[in-house]
Amino acid sequence: MKTIGLIGGMSWESSAHYYRLINEGVRAARGATASARCILWSFDFAEIAALQHAGDWNALSLRMVEAARALERAGAQALVLCTNTMHRLAPDIAAATPLPLLHIADPAAQAALSLGARRVGLIGTAFTMEQPFLRDRLATHGLEVITPDAQDRAEIHRIIYDELIAGIVSPVSRAAYRAILHRLAEQGAEAIILGCTEIMLLVDESDSTVPLLDTTALHAAAAVSLALAD
Repeated sequence: MKTIGLIGGMSWESSAHYYRLINEGVRAARGATASARCILWSFDFAEIAALQHAGDWNALSLRMVEAARALERAGAQALVLCTNTMHRLAPDIAAATPLPLLHIADPAAQAALSLGARRVGLIGTAFTMEQPFLRDRLATHGLEVITPDAQDRAEIHRIIYDELIAGIVSPVSRAAYRAILHRLAEQGAEAIILGCTEIMLLVDESDSTVPLLDTTALHAAAAVSLALAD
C-alpha cells in the first residue's frame, strides 16, 4: 500500500471526512482490520482564508509547497490536496516535488462522463466558481461548465465561509442551496459538481433533480485506488 500525503485543514471539517472516507475505502478493499497508510499536514485555516481573501496567492503557494515537501520528507508517495480552491496552486505543488498529485477535478470529470453528462454545473467558493483553474481542468475532459449568477455565487460563498467551515448546517442555507441547484438544472446542467469539500455537509442527492458529484467523496475514492494500485 502506498503512503498518501494529505494536505488538509482547509477546513478540518472536510479533512476529517477525507480521513474517514479513505480509511473506509481501504477497509472495504482489504478487510475489517485494514486502514490507510497516510500522513496529514493540517493548516490553520484562519491564516489560509485571510490570505485567500487578501488575494495573496504567492504566500499561499509558498505554504502549499512547504506542506508538499514536508510530506515527501515524511515518506509520502503521492499527494492529495484536500480542497478545491487551493487547486489553483496545483501546478506549483506539482513542480515542487516529484510525487504524483491527484487532481480533484479529474475524478469529478470522470464521474460526470460516466453518467453521460457533458454540460455540468459547478458550485464552490467564489474563487473556484469565478477563476478558471477548475473549469479549465474540467474542460480538458470535454465538459462544458456553467456556474450560478453573481447573486447566487455570493450566497454560496458566504454560507461556505460563515457556516460550513464552522460546522454549522442550517436548514435555511440548505433551502438556499436547493434553489440554486434547481436553477442550474433549469439552465441545462446534466449534473452538478459540488466543487467545495464542505458542501457535502449541507446537501445530498435528495436536494437536486440532477446528479450531484461530490468532489470530497470522489477524490477520496480515487486516493484509495491510487494507494492500492500495483
